Amino acid sequence: MVLYTSPFPNSFLSVLHSFSWGLIFPCYWLADRLVASFVPTTYEKRQRADDPCYFHALCIIITTPIYLALLVASLPFALIGFMLWSPLQSTRRPYIYSRLEDKNHANGATLLTEWKAAGNGKSFCFGSANVCLLPDSLARFNNVFNTQARAKEIGRRIRNGASRPQIKIYIDSPTNTSISAASFSSLVSPQGGDNSTNRTVNAGIKRTTSMEYKGDNCGSNNSEDSREDKGGAGEPNEGEENTCIVRINGEDSGHMSDPEADTVNGQAHASCPADPSLEGDVEMTKTPNHKQKEGDSGSLDSYSASRESLVKVRVGDGAVDQSTVNNKLLYKASIMKKTSVRKKKHTDETFDHEISAFFPANLDFLCLQEVFDKRAAEKLKEQLHHYFEYILYDVGVYSCHSCCSFKFVNSGLLFASRYPVMDAAYHCYPNGRGTDSLASKGALFLKVQVGSTPQDQRIVGYISCTHLQAIAGDTTVRCEQLDMLQDWLSEFRKSTSSSSTANPEELVAFDVICGDLNFDNCSSEDKLEQQHSLFTHYKDPCRIGPGEDKPWAIGTLLDPEGLYDEEVCTPDNLQKVLESEEGRKGYLVYPTSKNHSSSQKGRKASLKGNGRRIDYMLYTEEGLYLEWKVEVEEFSFITQLAGLTDHLPVAMRLMVSTGEDDP
Repeated sequence: MVLYTSPFPNSFLSVLHSFSWGLIFPCYWLADRLVASFVPTTYEKRQRADDPCYFHALCIIITTPIYLALLVASLPFALIGFMLWSPLQSTRRPYIYSRLEDKNHANGATLLTEWKAAGNGKSFCFGSANVCLLPDSLARFNNVFNTQARAKEIGRRIRNGASRPQIKIYIDSPTNTSISAASFSSLVSPQGGDNSTNRTVNAGIKRTTSMEYKGDNCGSNNSEDSREDKGGAGEPNEGEENTCIVRINGEDSGHMSDPEADTVNGQAHASCPADPSLEGDVEMTKTPNHKQKEGDSGSLDSYSASRESLVKVRVGDGAVDQSTVNNKLLYKASIMKKTSVRKKKHTDETFDHEISAFFPANLDFLCLQEVFDKRAAEKLKEQLHHYFEYILYDVGVYSCHSCCSFKFVNSGLLFASRYPVMDAAYHCYPNGRGTDSLASKGALFLKVQVGSTPQDQRIVGYISCTHLQAIAGDTTVRCEQLDMLQDWLSEFRKSTSSSSTANPEELVAFDVICGDLNFDNCSSEDKLEQQHSLFTHYKDPCRIGPGEDKPWAIGTLLDPEGLYDEEVCTPDNLQKVLESEEGRKGYLVYPTSKNHSSSQKGRKASLKGNGRRIDYMLYTEEGLYLEWKVEVEEFSFITQLAGLTDHLPVAMRLMVSTGEDDP
């Protein structure tokens, strides 16, 4: 299948479309600014409360007549442009595929090596987020604003979190399994030197800011050495690019004294060279939507550390053979005594789960929803290309093309990948109602190649990204859309498969569905969706069964009224608040019922669940290569976009186990 790199089949139509949109845009922009001036956010209200001269009210009185006069003057041109624009949409392609040609610009893509299905397996990391990038006047109804600046900052934070080194700390203490994660906003692994190939050595850790990495992954020049290390140190998983392994010995559960920790300050700062491609991006966008404060480790300009968001803590089952570790340089870390959310409180759980202030390191695939604004999508794409090589954006249809009702905006879906995209298909839900019918909400299906076998069989994976009907009470509509999602996905897999059972040319490693499904697993009003057949074929890591989530799962829908409260306006602060039950009651939207209002802020009554979890990550074991096993390695709720959207991003890392020994 040919991937579409431009929205129209020829340059003439592209020029004609640009001309028509140029006639429409002034009217669109003026209307957007006019409405936005009358819809203030809580942040702006607080600022204006301190204005004794009512300066803003005076500005509205002056600018409103000007906006209205210019809007009326631009209407005839907008009408002409619309008459040209609307019929052109019948020839428009359903998405734009962007591939970064200059790989030196992409910090993550340069580290990828082809998986040969050797060793015990490979891990793949998936992320999903609703980023609320609507036109500014509409975004304000969700209590967020400054869409263009937010788009740029969202892209910066995602790439900054994903491109940091992946650190794993192994605690050699069979008597204590409740080690807390270290309080660092980023950790540096040593590079170069006479013993640079020994990546599993114990080396110095320092408290540092995420800004010091600038997304360079700290290992782009030593990927070969890194691969040699993993084999030599007995770490067979191929999916852990640029992973530094830290081993801590000791009787005291790996704890070290503060004086020891202080001796390593500044020790490893120079080990990771700055990425010159990002030198121009070091200044954070000065958007009033997000106040830069101490403790905001999610921002590029943060100078404070994030609690337990960068370190994986795994407890060894027994003693580790230290003979494999040469030239030890001990990473001395001050381990917090407070119990971490990283600790698996439920011993029957087979994977790690956490509330993290960062997107996972080595994020492979990203699915975003509500990227409706075209200019914001371009800014977001530009930032994400610093890490992801392949991006599909501007997904959807416009006008009356292929859908029952007129579509003013696209689907809002955006997909980014570090692996090559082989095929893609988009379908629009034809049953949208109300305001949702004005957007071409649908499903984007993708097939990616993640490796090949020594027999030249391609290893592929399937990813689906979707956004369902949002209006409360439209249960039947959402169930119909879930039915269509399953049917379309089945058709996509059949149409893109080039292998047979007898002679497989492709091996399917995973099949994942990501997106904002707009229903939760605890609300009584969503019982029909909770019992849908989708959940018999796909597994939800956060779900026990219909109407019951696992105790550690939390809601992903934030209370818009509290987005700018000091307690939650930074990634670190929001992470701390969500760790406590009382904090969640104050800032998450809870499952709806007749006895509770939609706003839960300040409510102390007993509420069902831990908030409305409407953003999902699903996976299946059906239709995959029979000799392989897929299981969840970790699941994260992410606070890095605090103050920029009213949803919590989620991430899931899957381990594809081949069951083979290292060659």
